[in-house]
Amino acid sequence: MSENNDLIDAFVKIADTVEMKQFFDEIFTSNERKDLHLRWKLMKLLKSGVPQRKIAADLGISLCKITRGVKIIQDPDSVSNKLL
Repeated sequence: MSENNDLIDAFVKIADTVEMKQFFDEIFTSNERKDLHLRWKLMKLLKSGVPQRKIAADLGISLCKITRGVKIIQDPDSVSNKLL
């Protein structure tokens, strides 16, 4: 658990967008960054009310991948939901 907290603490210390981008480039592979971007894009589309089937078709992902995002968006206490 403390390993996870160490990483979270590192994220919290970065307030600058340029520095955060550099940090992402340093610790995530290109594919990992693409996956994170895709996940966030999916969440934004869900939050804006785009139908799941349209999201699946537009992003080229399965409905199964969208299910997790739906659960998060439906939770009024989720941090992601608040950020969106």
